[in-house]
Amino acid sequence: MVIVFALVALAVLAVAAALHRYVWRRLVRDTTRGPGPARRAGTAVFVAGPVLMVAALVAERSGAPFWLQRALAWPGFLWMALALYLLLAVVAGEAVRPLLRRALDRRSRPSRNPGSPLDRPRRLVGGQRPGALGAEPPGTSTAAPEPRPAAPAAPARDSAPTRRLFVSRVVAGAAVSAAVAAAGYGTYGVLRGPRVKRVTVPLAKLPRAAHGFRIAVVSDIHLGPVLGRDFAQRVVDTVNATRPDLIAVVGDLVDGSVKDLGPAAAPLARLDARHGAYFVTGNHEYFSGAEQWVAQVRTLGLHPLENARTELPYFDLAGVNDLQGESEGQGPDFDRALADRDPARACVLLAHQPVQIYEAVRHGVDLQLSGHTHGGQLWPGNLLAAAANPTVAGLDRYGDTQLYVSRGAGAWGPPTRVGAPSDVTVVELAAMSA
Repeated sequence: MVIVFALVALAVLAVAAALHRYVWRRLVRDTTRGPGPARRAGTAVFVAGPVLMVAALVAERSGAPFWLQRALAWPGFLWMALALYLLLAVVAGEAVRPLLRRALDRRSRPSRNPGSPLDRPRRLVGGQRPGALGAEPPGTSTAAPEPRPAAPAAPARDSAPTRRLFVSRVVAGAAVSAAVAAAGYGTYGVLRGPRVKRVTVPLAKLPRAAHGFRIAVVSDIHLGPVLGRDFAQRVVDTVNATRPDLIAVVGDLVDGSVKDLGPAAAPLARLDARHGAYFVTGNHEYFSGAEQWVAQVRTLGLHPLENARTELPYFDLAGVNDLQGESEGQGPDFDRALADRDPARACVLLAHQPVQIYEAVRHGVDLQLSGHTHGGQLWPGNLLAAAANPTVAGLDRYGDTQLYVSRGAGAWGPPTRVGAPSDVTVVELAAMSA
């Protein structure tokens, strides 16, 4: 197993190195005249960037000292996002490059002017053309005048290399501008905090008295070496401003230990809802130490639902562990969470991964609330997310069970989102008989 993992890791590194070299060639080598300060500086960026990216990933997963994780995370993870959009922009530029070259070639061709004196037939005095019958005075020769030797032409200057350099610089400049704009705006969108999204979900079994019950769904905050205490406070303020009846934190709260991130998570103690705040584990909790975090969130006033159910006044609220817990013997147990409940009551299930919807359908759940996908986080990541999840974001129906997937409040890896803005979703339950 270790050998297989090592081989896969080497293959991924080889692909990443090849893609970086391709982008370096287009953005650095092709835009410089030769070895010099500009090429050396660009090459240094394309060496340091991927090295920092790999170092940031290794430091986070290996539990390196937290100060080191923080030092590597910002440049390393930001390079991950920037490199993706540099690659996409350079690939798009390949389609523009030949068009720009052809346009420059057309402009550089000399135009032929049919009205030039050199293009008109020569005429002698009196308007007679040479060789016309009776045109020569007596005694003159009819032989054509001997042409004068042409002056030696100046050596033509080959402008093709100059045009190629110009095209490369224009395309590279546009690619860098587009990539920086996408990564910059996507990072700003994460750091400013999630926006509120509202969705109404009708439930057939919900009593009329519960019509309008509001659940604030928070997923994928990902507190860690990049997103810390200030970000947690922004999320808490956003959630509390919606004045929810219940708060559901559906996994991937942290990327790190309680020792390192306990202070960052402290603002969660101020989450406020009439029926309380509940928590289920995500896959990243098991990378970070699920047991210690379950204990920690309990001290913050959240109620962990570890394959458990609680009966609220109007419906049952259940929660199951994440699938990653199976590696530690703590996987999801739907029978334990949902057995022996009254099937006449509506049931809302908290489960981190959307793929758990199939078990939810089998157990007669009315609504499952999930996260995990980040909505793809970095376009076109939504295509990969769609291949691995039944629903990437939003509300879907599977038989008699509805599934709502939040795009999440934070971000993993790069603190950047493109095409998948972060959200805190207020799910308003509606009684069919209201």
